[in-house]
Amino acid sequence: VSVSSTVGLGPYGSRGQNVITGYVRLKLWDERNKPEQSAQAIVARARAHFDKHPEARIVFFLPPQVSGLGQATGISLQLEDQGGLGYEQLVAAREELLKKGRLSPLLANVRTSSMDDVAQIRLDIDDLKAGVFSLNAGEINQNLTAAWGGLYVNDFVDRGRVKRVYVQGDATFRMQPEDLDKWYFRNAHGKMVPLSAFSSLHWTYGPAQLERFNGVQSTIIEAQPADGVSSGTAMAELVRLVGELPKGIGLEWTGLSFQENQAGSKTIWLYAISILTVFLCLAALYESWTIPLAVILVIPIGVLGAVGLSALRGLYNDIYFQVGLLAVIGLSAKNAILIVEFAKTLMGEGLGAEQAALEAARLRLRPILMTSFAFLLGVLPLALSHGAGANSQHAIGTGIIGGTFLATAFGTLFIPVFFVGINQLFARKKD
Repeated sequence: VSVSSTVGLGPYGSRGQNVITGYVRLKLWDERNKPEQSAQAIVARARAHFDKHPEARIVFFLPPQVSGLGQATGISLQLEDQGGLGYEQLVAAREELLKKGRLSPLLANVRTSSMDDVAQIRLDIDDLKAGVFSLNAGEINQNLTAAWGGLYVNDFVDRGRVKRVYVQGDATFRMQPEDLDKWYFRNAHGKMVPLSAFSSLHWTYGPAQLERFNGVQSTIIEAQPADGVSSGTAMAELVRLVGELPKGIGLEWTGLSFQENQAGSKTIWLYAISILTVFLCLAALYESWTIPLAVILVIPIGVLGAVGLSALRGLYNDIYFQVGLLAVIGLSAKNAILIVEFAKTLMGEGLGAEQAALEAARLRLRPILMTSFAFLLGVLPLALSHGAGANSQHAIGTGIIGGTFLATAFGTLFIPVFFVGINQLFARKKD
């Protein structure tokens, strides 16, 4: 294990003397075979250990699943002051959300990546007194900027190269708050006026960094789903908790959470379009609107098998599972097509619907079993994979195996029933 750290740099570009970001590089997959040596287990133990240290807020998290989308894996959002309530109200709402989120059984590791308020020195300048001493606010601000923060004033040529000139007060005269009393400002009459003659100092607390998102003052909230909870359920829980905050406080998803929220609402349409496409292709193939219904009715059996086996393994309804579900839809329809196509041909030769369906099932049973078992064995390595990317492979392989097995074992028995039932139903309507 190796650790590299950067002092002064926090997440999301935050900077400060009291922040640090570190990266822990673990050993290779082959050297971490035990469950307690997984990245998730190591992060969980580190959190439990460092939560006991009240001197600092130490947060451990895994990198995002897709590089460039967020800073960490899990859920990320921006808590926004959409009603213009002010910074203090936004911070209070953030603390209330963190408190409620940590008590929710659906969420884990609820945290903020925003920097806490820090002690600050506030310099109040009395414009009336400054005017009495023939000083204006613009000159005072410019001189303070030059003395304490540095100011570009000119260029000069050094060995053929143009270089910039910056002026700033010497470090020994800007290290302590009382050093402000050592500074004098020249007024309009050429006399030197001490800063303490028209200003006052006092300690206060304020934000180390002001954050805005889409033009609105905001603060960063991150969380992870609890064990056995899907990311969609956890996001819905955060929406509920934010709804309990004062009116004017809202949220916007960022990173992977934004992509999931955008794509999640389209999933049902994707499945509907997929089934409709299969139906239209079959209707064109058989030149009938009724026979394809027998094929479509088999699809729920395959979907049930995919969902059931994935639930038994504790897998989630993620994008990888949804890809596997589309493959199950196609395979379930393929098995039904093999029987329905032969049954339709036998009916054209004079057999009744029941006899044609039974004969077609008998003739096509072997090809269905051969193709299904070949497909099952082909995706079995995905369901049993190890190493990097294993979770995504498990989601695809497990869903396909469960759906293919159930569609083959039970779908083959129900296909003749659906075929006969559809034919009898529409034959009665014609009569």
